Amino acid sequence: MLIDGKTPINVDNTLYPFVGIAAEVGKHDSGMHKHNRAQLLFAPHGCMTITLDGSHCVLPPTKAAWIPAGVKHCAVMRNVVAYRSLYFAPSAIDNLPSELAIFNVTPLLKELIERMAFWEWDKPSNEQTNTLALCCEELLHAERYDLTLPLPTDKRLTAWLNKITTKAILPQPLNEMSIQIGASSKTISRLFIKETGMPYQAWRQQWRLLTAIEHLAENKSVSEVAHSLEFSSDSAFIHFFKQHTGETPARFM
Repeated sequence: MLIDGKTPINVDNTLYPFVGIAAEVGKHDSGMHKHNRAQLLFAPHGCMTITLDGSHCVLPPTKAAWIPAGVKHCAVMRNVVAYRSLYFAPSAIDNLPSELAIFNVTPLLKELIERMAFWEWDKPSNEQTNTLALCCEELLHAERYDLTLPLPTDKRLTAWLNKITTKAILPQPLNEMSIQIGASSKTISRLFIKETGMPYQAWRQQWRLLTAIEHLAENKSVSEVAHSLEFSSDSAFIHFFKQHTGETPARFM
């Protein structure tokens, strides 16, 4: 169903097994919330960031986020986003992930999402069955991407992490960070492995990747992104991006 993007809707209060929403949304912060339904979130234009309890992820236009029922999350949009959201009652889905997953959106899956997002909510169930089944089948076979960044919670990192998440500073190399935090490199390394499951350098690279995707989704050039993230050259940034995603920035976006 097409909405104006400002109308508050509680999909959990509807009696329909499937609900689709399409809207054009500008700057928006949903706040932390959860649904009793699984949600498939997709933006064919623009970029969203999704924060969960303890992690952060980026959703570019070529990917969709599967958010299981009951998972607390916050979706933030900083520019105009073509927003598509599909909500599935537990009885309407089967064999899909029980944790957040980021899927590649194939041309067929994109067309299915677009069609379902504009359905009227009272569309007869027998007219939804085949399309719903095909959508679920496409999701089951869709390529998954790791576009999530686990966040450390140690109090010694709080002020530093706030600056990182608001993009006030870039995450520095470990030896420089240890000076700013006032803790040894070994201590910081232990904290990151314990709280994020990642060595600090791997965490820093994942942060750079997700931030690069955000910038690219805002139509910034490769040169602008490479410079803002302090890569030595455009080619160094492209190599880094391809190493982590298997694709060049242009192809990925």
